[in-house]
Amino acid sequence: MKKIDLHMHTISTISDSYFEFSLEKLKEYVEIAELDAIAITNHDIFDLAQFNEICEALNCAVFPGIEINLDAGHLLLISENHDLEGFQLKANEVAKNVVAIGDSINVDDLIRIFGDLNNYLLIPHYEKKPSLHAETIKRLKDVISAGEVDSPKKFVRMSKDETELTPVIFSDMRFYVGMTKFPTRQTYIDCGDISLKSLKFALRDRSKVSLSKLDGNSIFQVFEDGQCLSTGLNVILGARSSGKTETLTQINNSCENVKYIPQFSLVQRDDANYEKEFNADVTRKKSIFSDKHLAPFKTVLDDVLSIDTETNKRRVADYLDTLMKSAEEAQKFDSFSKASLFNETLFDLGEHTSLNELVGSVRQLIENIEFRDIIDRYIDTNALKALARELIAILWSRAYERKKKSLVNDIIRDIKSKLQLKTSATQIKDVDLYRVMFEHKKLLKFSEIAKLLQEEKTIYQESFQGFKIVCKQRAFQGPGEIKNVSGQKVAFSDAFRDYAHPAKYLSSLKANEAFTPSEFYKYFACIEYEILNKDGFKVSGGERSEFRLLQEIKDAQNFDYLLIDEPESSFDNLFLKSEVNQMLKEISKSMPVVIVTHNSVVGASIKADYTIYTAKELEEEKIIYRRYSGHPSSRELISTDGKKINNFKVTMDSLEAGESAYMERKAGYENIKN
Repeated sequence: MKKIDLHMHTISTISDSYFEFSLEKLKEYVEIAELDAIAITNHDIFDLAQFNEICEALNCAVFPGIEINLDAGHLLLISENHDLEGFQLKANEVAKNVVAIGDSINVDDLIRIFGDLNNYLLIPHYEKKPSLHAETIKRLKDVISAGEVDSPKKFVRMSKDETELTPVIFSDMRFYVGMTKFPTRQTYIDCGDISLKSLKFALRDRSKVSLSKLDGNSIFQVFEDGQCLSTGLNVILGARSSGKTETLTQINNSCENVKYIPQFSLVQRDDANYEKEFNADVTRKKSIFSDKHLAPFKTVLDDVLSIDTETNKRRVADYLDTLMKSAEEAQKFDSFSKASLFNETLFDLGEHTSLNELVGSVRQLIENIEFRDIIDRYIDTNALKALARELIAILWSRAYERKKKSLVNDIIRDIKSKLQLKTSATQIKDVDLYRVMFEHKKLLKFSEIAKLLQEEKTIYQESFQGFKIVCKQRAFQGPGEIKNVSGQKVAFSDAFRDYAHPAKYLSSLKANEAFTPSEFYKYFACIEYEILNKDGFKVSGGERSEFRLLQEIKDAQNFDYLLIDEPESSFDNLFLKSEVNQMLKEISKSMPVVIVTHNSVVGASIKADYTIYTAKELEEEKIIYRRYSGHPSSRELISTDGKKINNFKVTMDSLEAGESAYMERKAGYENIKN
C-alpha cells in the first residue's frame, strides 16, 4: 500500500489567504507522514522553477499539478513528471483566464488547453466545497479517476456505493513558515509502482483505496502523533484528569463539521428558564414544518393583500353619483359632453399570469434532468418544444395586444380630460364593477379560510424514541401572543380588536406601517408544539433533558463527527441503555462517534468498535499524558510511542472500579436475586 497526498499548495494566489511558503515544513510533513507520493496543485498556476526545487529536496515521488477553477467548482489536474515546459505553458493559459475572484474556465476551455484529458489524472472536488457541478462531472466522467471528499464519513459512504466515484481524501494544505501542526488527511492506495498510469488504474477500483494501511476503512488517523479512531463507534476511558475531555477537545479542534455535546450541557438547572429555552428550541427546529403548513395560506393572503375595500367602495359610490347626476343633466349636454369618448370606458388590460405559469411549466419539463427518462417515456420532447413555441407566440401576441390597449387607454384618458375642460357637464367616473365584485368575493373566501385556520386541531404528530411531538393550530388568545410570534416591539392591541373578522383585521394590520406585510400570514393562527412522554403527559424537567439529548444525537446526522462527553453524568442507566445506546450504535454505522465515559452501560454494553484509554503517568519525575488504543477484544492497548497496557485491567478499573469491586457487586446482586 502506498500513502499519497495529491492536493497541496505552495504558492499564495487569489483563491488563498496570504501565506509564505516553507520548503522545510513541506519536507518535514512528507517525512513525518511517511508519504510515497505527493502532487503540487496550486490554484490555476504552476511554477516550474519552484517545482524543480521541491523535487530535489524530497525523497518521494512528486507530480506536477494544478487546481483549476472549473465551472465554479474545483478540479485537480495532475500530470506525469515529464515535459514540464509544456505543462507550464498549458497552466499559463489557465492563469490568463483566472485573474480575479469568481473567474473560472469551462470544459471546452479545459479540453482546448490540455488536449487529450486521458493523459492526466483528474480528481474533482466531489463531497467537498466548492464541488464540481453534476453536469460538469457527467461530461468528464470518462476521464475522471476519483472524487475528493473532506471527511472519513463521506469517504466510507462513497466507498460502499458502486454508483459513486472512488473517494480520496487529501490534506489541501498550505505549507507556511512557522506552521506547528501537520494534517492527517491522506489516502492509502494499492498501486504497485508509483506512476500516473498505476495511480489511475488503482483509483478506478475502489477496493484498492482505503483510509488506513492495515485496517481498510474501519480506522483512520486523527492526530499528527499517529493516534487513530474507528470510523464507527469509539469509547474513551480513563481516570479523572487523565486527558479524556482534552482528547475530545483535540478531536473537535482538528476535525471540521463536528457535533460536540459537552458534559452537563443538556442538564436542567433553572426550571423556568430551562422550560422556556426548551420550548424555544423545539419550536425553532420545527419551524420549517410550521412555515410549510402556513404556506398555502400565505399564497391566499398575498393574493388579497393589495385589495383596498375602502377605495373600491368610494369608486362605486363616485360612479353611482356621477351616473345619476349625468342622467339629470342629459337635457343640458353640449357638443363636448355628447362626444362618444366623453364617457368612454377604458380597456381591461388583464394579466397573463396563468399563461406565464403554463410556459414555465412546459419549459421545466423540457429542461428537467433528474427525471428526464420518465418524462421522455410519456411525452415527446419535440412535442413539448412545439407546445412551448406556440404558447410563447400566444403570450407575445397577447402582450402586444395589451400594449396596444394600454396606448389606447392613454389616448382616451387624455381626450376625456380635455373634453371635461370644455364643458360643465358631469363626466361619469370609470369603475370596473366586475373587478370590484370579484375582489369582494375574494375577501369573503379569504375570511372563510382564515377562520378554518383558527380552528383548534392537531395538524402534525410524530413519535420519537418513546416521546410524541404534537403540533397544533388554534386562534391567538390575545395581542401578546401575536407580538411574541412577530418578534417585534410594536403593540398589536389596536389591530387585535378586529381579529374575529379576518378581512377587517388584515386592513388594520396594513394600516400600521410598523408591521411587515411579508410576515402577516403568521399573525392569523397560533402554531404551537408540545412534547409528550410515553404516558401522554407533558414532559417533566428530566424528560426534557432526555428528549434534547436524543434530538441532539439525531441532529448529528447532518455532521461528519459526533462527540459526547460523559452522558452518564446527566442521565440514568436505563435511559442510556434502552434509548441512547441504540441511537448511537445506529448512527455510528454512517459516521465516527466518540464517547467519553466511565460508566459500564455506555462503555461496555454499547459494544464499541474501538477503545482509547488515557493515562497520566510519571516518567523520570515528569508527568506524561499518554493515549493507548486498540479494539475492545484486544489483549493489550498500544500507545503511539509503542508502550502497551493490559486492556482487561484498565477497562475494569475505568468502568467497574476494578475487578474485585465488580466481583463483590456481582455477588451482592446474586444474593438479591436469590
